Amino acid sequence: MNVSSIEQPKPKEYKDIFSFFLTALLGASINFVSQIFYRNYFDYATSVLCGYLTATVLTFLPTKRYAFAAAKTGNTAREAIKFLVIALVALIVQVYVSKYTLEWVANPLFPTASDLWREKGSHVVGMGMSFMANYFGHKLLTFRSTGVYDKLRARAPRQNEEQL
Repeated sequence: MNVSSIEQPKPKEYKDIFSFFLTALLGASINFVSQIFYRNYFDYATSVLCGYLTATVLTFLPTKRYAFAAAKTGNTAREAIKFLVIALVALIVQVYVSKYTLEWVANPLFPTASDLWREKGSHVVGMGMSFMANYFGHKLLTFRSTGVYDKLRARAPRQNEEQL
């Protein structure tokens, strides 16, 4: 097998992933700090959810501008909606991957480790999968014109005329 024929990632792709990683690090920091604040008022699960949502809202513009260089697209409202949808999908990914990693991997393979280590290790795995879901979702859908909106908009006036 000739491995030289395998297409290697381009330097721009490395830059994109690194930039996204930095904005994700900002989001993780916001999530961590705000969760501590929310914990004073809510139970643990609700404070985690509120922290995640706070980080999602506060990292939209840095992600748009720096990670995907989409500052001047003119589609900010559409991108914000897609950003929130992708973030919610990634939240679901994080919750279920964390839950099943704990249940199927950490608990059976590391029964003598403390609950804290098993839970935090599983949470980190979930966060990693959430990071990947966010990155590819935003790269492929959020900050890219898919043409769906334009097709829907082009159809809307014709449908109104047909009803008259």
